[in-house]
Amino acid sequence: MAMPLTRIKGSMAAIRHYRGMGAELSDIKDLSFAERGRERIEWALQEMPVMRGLMTRFEQHRPLAGLRMSGCLHITTETANLARTLKAGGADVVLCASNPLSTQDDVAASLVRDFNISVHAIRGEDTDVYYQHIEAALDHKPVVVMDDGADLVSEMHKSRPELLPTMLGGTEETTTGVVRLRAMARDRALRFPIIAVNDAMTKHLFDNRYGTGQSTLDGVIRATNMLVAGRVFTVAGYGWCGRGLAMRANGHGARVVVTEVEPVRALEALMDGFEVIPLLKAVTISDFVVTVTGDKHVIDRQHFAVMKDGCVVANSGHFNIEINIPALEQMATGKHRPRANVEEYRLADGRRIRLLAEGRLVNLAAAEGHPAAVMDMSFANQALCAAYLAEHHDQLEHAVHGVPPAVDQEVARLKLAAMGINIDHLSGAQKEYLASWREGT
Repeated sequence: MAMPLTRIKGSMAAIRHYRGMGAELSDIKDLSFAERGRERIEWALQEMPVMRGLMTRFEQHRPLAGLRMSGCLHITTETANLARTLKAGGADVVLCASNPLSTQDDVAASLVRDFNISVHAIRGEDTDVYYQHIEAALDHKPVVVMDDGADLVSEMHKSRPELLPTMLGGTEETTTGVVRLRAMARDRALRFPIIAVNDAMTKHLFDNRYGTGQSTLDGVIRATNMLVAGRVFTVAGYGWCGRGLAMRANGHGARVVVTEVEPVRALEALMDGFEVIPLLKAVTISDFVVTVTGDKHVIDRQHFAVMKDGCVVANSGHFNIEINIPALEQMATGKHRPRANVEEYRLADGRRIRLLAEGRLVNLAAAEGHPAAVMDMSFANQALCAAYLAEHHDQLEHAVHGVPPAVDQEVARLKLAAMGINIDHLSGAQKEYLASWREGT
């Protein structure tokens, strides 16, 4: 089936090249962006030594040979290298976007042109196109899926149940998706096993903390070009992402405030040196407020009603529901766009509220997402868990499973080795002592 030309904005030569490829069932913005995308993909790979090693291993052993795989992921340079690794392992891969504003169009073009991987993703796509692209990924009839937010898995269960009997399993990349999938499992609605890659130690301790911390602040600064030092910077939510963001904002010289609903995390934030107060009070003094909770309407009408004039509001949780944007629209007497990723709302009393990136993931919508060096571990987990599912799927219940400890440990060992770091090892006597209860004082 040939791709309709309505989505292709390159030259006719590029279109003919595109239509003649195996990845002809793609929907991207512009194939002429491919050269720039290829350069950036290769640049990222230099920062991903674990993935480079896995790419070679997968090419030799082909652990995914013959498997149809669909991934609903952020289409970034790092994701491109994951897709290349899966293909090297023998998988037939199709990708769609997991967020309307996270696609890097040059990367999508390069995946199609240079690596013959089908991609359905356009930066800025509306909701209808977003779900059309998910449907296209499901049309691939995958037997293994990789999700980031659980949209692919939930749509398969809701609208494409005929695909479920042949499914071997899937993986989930982010906290929000794991929460949704565990809810499905509790309701006995989940029809195949899922491995929660997000919960791997080598994922959430590094990707969520150091990746989200750096990339979120990067997105806020790129969008606004405002000085962080000396400002009040409120972080809503003190999970691993919130910890990382608070740490980075503190490093930039901000006065960091943390808001929480969970007492243990609130206590941890306090003992980490941050001010902990209710959000309704925090917004009255904050210059920046960023949500990283994974929940709905964290910033709501009552917060906008008392928010400090000129406050910058952003979200780094997966979906754009953490900020009640419809309520802000109703309260505003007008808005304008002073910068590319900034919408400034004016309220009836003259106060201004500055919303970044339409309330979507600010680190991907206004910046480039996590650094490749930290995604190296997250995507190594993805690739190894896909291979694990291919081999062990028939031994797994229809539930959400943790990453096998051996996989987590292997990723850590590979990363340390790539960084030139050696560590100690237990002696035989030490192993025996740790496994025994008889020896004491």
